[in-house]
Amino acid sequence: MVSFLGIMDTTEIQRVKQQFGIIGSAPELMRAIDTAIQVARTDLTVLVTGESGVGKEFFPQIIHTNSARKHGKYIAVNCGAIPEGTIDSELFGHVKGAFTDAVSERRGYFSEADGGTIFLDEVGELPISTQARLLRVLENGEFMRVGSSKVEKTNVRIVCATNVNLPEAIKNGRFREDLYYRLSTVPINVPPLRKRGGDVLLLFKKFVMDFSARYNVPKIELDEAATEALLSYSWPGNIRQLKNVAEQISILELNRKVTGDTMLGYLPQQNMGNLPVPAAQQNGGKTFESEREILYSVLFDMRRDITELRRQVKELMGARAVAPHDAVQLYPHAQEVTIDPRTIHVSSPSTMHVSSPSTMHEVGEYIDEALSLDDVEKKTIKSALDRNHGRRRDAARELNISERTLYRKIKEYGIE
Repeated sequence: MVSFLGIMDTTEIQRVKQQFGIIGSAPELMRAIDTAIQVARTDLTVLVTGESGVGKEFFPQIIHTNSARKHGKYIAVNCGAIPEGTIDSELFGHVKGAFTDAVSERRGYFSEADGGTIFLDEVGELPISTQARLLRVLENGEFMRVGSSKVEKTNVRIVCATNVNLPEAIKNGRFREDLYYRLSTVPINVPPLRKRGGDVLLLFKKFVMDFSARYNVPKIELDEAATEALLSYSWPGNIRQLKNVAEQISILELNRKVTGDTMLGYLPQQNMGNLPVPAAQQNGGKTFESEREILYSVLFDMRRDITELRRQVKELMGARAVAPHDAVQLYPHAQEVTIDPRTIHVSSPSTMHVSSPSTMHEVGEYIDEALSLDDVEKKTIKSALDRNHGRRRDAARELNISERTLYRKIKEYGIE
């Protein structure tokens, strides 16, 4: 593997940041951008790694636009969104009659990107058989279309990205070791948001400015406690989660000066970034490490329910609207979430009653619901499909999982 350790050209980095709208000056981010600029001048294969939501998709574009191939095609392929049965055809093409639906020949992405750059996102999701085909392209630029015995050539620059721990996948037999070393000639690691310090505040301010203009509302401001809460939070969902919080606050908060208590009301519990993953032996051989985003989605949905409760409280209380944190104090159990290796227990208020603008009473009792992880997954997937009117690609994007994973879960749970 090659390491680029030269002195950073800050002027060039600033140019690239402005070109692609990248915000922040954290040292690890600057180093990642600098490496992308330097490696762009070569034809070396690049592997971009980092957690989900950190912005890995910018780096293949930086590499392409700063390379000698910038006038060639740039094709981005989401490997996790293509069903296993058709991915070889999508990447390498097929000949007429290769399979039932092959009524004509098809050029694959590697043919289309000849002379340019191909970005393979979620490369860790590729089937083992496809990994072998990709290795051949990397070694000598050769491939064969599905159903053909004719060897074809392609001159293409390959940049890959993944949030999968590939060394761990190699140990588990899910990824080829030889392919890993060919892909990671130059590794670029995009830092998670929690390691970018003051960049969090810069990004948040940019997002609230954008949402202020989009929704035609006054821009929100943070007091010192809110700023501290923002900077000290671990942001397990990274930039995607930060943007979501900025949008919620911009829309829902009546008071444009956000306090620390208000900010904490929009942040899931600090330990949510370290949810325990069920062991395979405890779940009939299944592991949820690659689908832990589904659990995040469930918990974020709970937070949105709390936000909606606060909004209703404000409306019911009229002029004496309860501050966002008051609603949480009135319903302390509405935020309690306990994760167990096999179950998620959610305590939520069953009913509430407002007798007058000056008084509020809680009636009924709290209902403790115990849902198995299978039930939670199934319910979350169905809800996402309903919200996206059955569009699986959009539902997978909302759940922050690959389409292939979503297809597998739909089949597993018999969801129509």
